[in-house]
Amino acid sequence: MGGTFDPIHMGHLITAEMVRCAVPLDEVLFIPSARPPHKDGTRAASPEDRLAMTKRAVQENPHFSVSDIELKRDGLSYTVDTIAELQSRSHGATLFFITGADAMNDLYLWHEPKRLLRSCQFIVATRQGVPLDELLLAEKFTAEERSHIQVLPTPHLEIASSTIRARIREGLSIRYLVPRTVEEYIEKRGLYREHDKEL
Repeated sequence: MGGTFDPIHMGHLITAEMVRCAVPLDEVLFIPSARPPHKDGTRAASPEDRLAMTKRAVQENPHFSVSDIELKRDGLSYTVDTIAELQSRSHGATLFFITGADAMNDLYLWHEPKRLLRSCQFIVATRQGVPLDELLLAEKFTAEERSHIQVLPTPHLEIASSTIRARIREGLSIRYLVPRTVEEYIEKRGLYREHDKEL
């Protein structure tokens, strides 16, 4: 399960656990991405902070783990390269890539999307208001490529990292939106405060 995790929140964790039980999976590996987008004009937490928060968030679940594979890689970091590297280490294990419908709808814009689709099984966690664009996928990918996509409805938890960052800047509580360990880390490090706005 890849993402910016800026910060990781309960929606990420619940989705991962729902997918783990439904497929089922032996392990869910959380992979913080190397270069998060600055969607709302605020400075993102550092890669080290995002990695630390993710580790704290998953520590109580024995089926969850974290990898810094993308953060260690030099240059541009593409998912297709990450999957290839994981496959070389996995000794024949079947890999599943957990993502959301919004990301899946944009998959054709990713680096080598056809090779990526063929390299692993995609689990698309759908949520309210973000449907999977079946027509677009049919236009961009072959039936064989689309056979690697499995749709899994997940609880409609409308939690977004951008909302959490905004609440912190406004001095509002984020309790129950993130694990307590993540909330404590954010407080200790002073992340996402008003003074972190980019000029």
